[in-house]
Formats: sequence, structure tokens, C-alpha cells
Amino acid sequence: MMLSRAARPAALRVSGAAATRSVAQNGATFATLREIEDRLKSIRNIEKITNTMKIVASTKLTRAQRAMTESRKYGQTSNQLFDNAETKRLEGEDKKTLIVVASSDKGLCGGIHSGMSKRVRKMLADNSNQDIVVLGEKCKAQLGRSNPKNIVLSFAGVGKDVPTFADAQAIADQISLLPGDYSDVQIIYNKFINAQSYEATPVEAFSEEAITGSPNFATFEFDDEVLANLREYSLANSLFWALAEGHACEQSARRNAMDNASKNAGDMIGRYQILFNRTRQAVITGELVEIITGAAASEE
Repeated sequence: MMLSRAARPAALRVSGAAATRSVAQNGATFATLREIEDRLKSIRNIEKITNTMKIVASTKLTRAQRAMTESRKYGQTSNQLFDNAETKRLEGEDKKTLIVVASSDKGLCGGIHSGMSKRVRKMLADNSNQDIVVLGEKCKAQLGRSNPKNIVLSFAGVGKDVPTFADAQAIADQISLLPGDYSDVQIIYNKFINAQSYEATPVEAFSEEAITGSPNFATFEFDDEVLANLREYSLANSLFWALAEGHACEQSARRNAMDNASKNAGDMIGRYQILFNRTRQAVITGELVEIITGAAASEE
């Protein structure tokens, strides 16, 4: 049927509006395709990074476990001495406990630091008359928000490499210079259970007064001048044990965290790839419909 001259401009206007709308829809679809493609590239880059960090953590874990095994000999030797002497912590209202938190400066290892912070907060909730020494910036930031008044000393630069006895000795020297009268020192560290699990655990480091008050201390022949050295040496032993075992837990947790992150990135890549393919197929289908519609209209 032939259109009248009066009706033709309206028909042309409608046709032009439909064409403009079609172009706008295609432009939006192409923009969506580019966004999906950019997101895919970003997720693939994240997957490469997490895979690399997992490999690095796996390599470091072997060294960390070796150092952990060696450090246990130091800590267990001191514990055996105090067990045989039946040494116990002193009780008294005027006595304070010093809590040493063996964390590190590094993150991306799950909730390994927050577990120790929760354990320390629980200890402070039971008895607020305790001071805190924090090894590492992670737990310092967490405890600094909840218990800033209890922190008397902190150390940065912890966890860069496998801990050594010299590191523990330097920390023990600074702790021994604190002016507070402490009944004992409790070191909170992550105990290595296996490659998948760990637990925030305390280990005791007794004061000189507690050592001399041990029931079986007389069986060990110690001069008074050596007692201070014994106390500082046992503190360094326990710190070395705590730092080395915590370092092994950290590397294990980081490996597990990066493994989970890589798996999650792989799942996201799969989902976005399906979305990209479907969107691209919709674009192609739309273009084919336009071509067929235009060819049919030209034949008419």
C-alpha cells in the first residue's frame, strides 16, 4: 500500500527513531563487552599474582619448618629445667604480668594475627592489670585500637626473614630493661599444629623471684650472679621458639590463603568468560537480525 505524502514524514521519523535506538543499544552492548573483557584481564592478572605468592610461600615454608624444629630444642630445654624445678608464677595484687605477642609486619595470611589479638583481649578482659609488648606491626595495629594503654613496648621489622636466636636475644635485652615489676612473662604465639591449622598459645617465661622460689631450685647449683643471665637466656630461648614457630604458621597460612584466592579467581574467570561469550553472541545475533531486516526491507 502506498503511503500518502502527509503520512510519509511521520513514518520516516518513526523509522529514524528506531534506527537511533538500535545504534544506541549496540553501543551500550559493545561498552559492556569491553567492560567484561577488562574485568577478565584484571582477574587473570590477580590469579597470576596469587599463584606466584603461593609458590613463594611454599618455598619459604620448607625453610621455616626447619628453623621451627631447631628452635623447639631451645624452648623445650628451658621448659624442662623449670618443670624439674617445679617453678610456678607468682600471685599477688601488686604483681603484673607482661604479655609478649609474637606477630609480624606482613599480611595476606588469613586470620593468623587476629587470632592472637583475640586471645590477648580475652586475657585483658579477665585481668586488666597486664602490660603488652608487641612484636610486629599487625597485632600492634589491632591491639592499639582496643587496648592502647596496655602497650609499653613494640618492635617493627619482624617477619622479614627466618628468625634467628640473635633476633630473639636483642628483643629479650630490651624487655629486660622495662621498669615494671612483673611476676612472669607470657609469650603468645601461633603453635604449629599442621600445614592447615594453628592455635594461639601462651608459653611462660618466669621472673627471677619465681625461679628462686621454686621448690626444687636448690638441686641446681646456680650462683646468684648467674641467675639474672639464666632468666634472660630462658626468655630469649622462649622468644626464639615463639618467633620461629609463628613464622612457620604464617608461611603456611599465606600459602593456603593464596591457594584459596587463586581458586576463587579461577571460578570468577569461568563465570565472566561465560558472560562474555553470551554477550558477544547476543551482539552477533543482533547484527544478523539487523542485516536480515534491512535486506528484507530493501527487497520490498
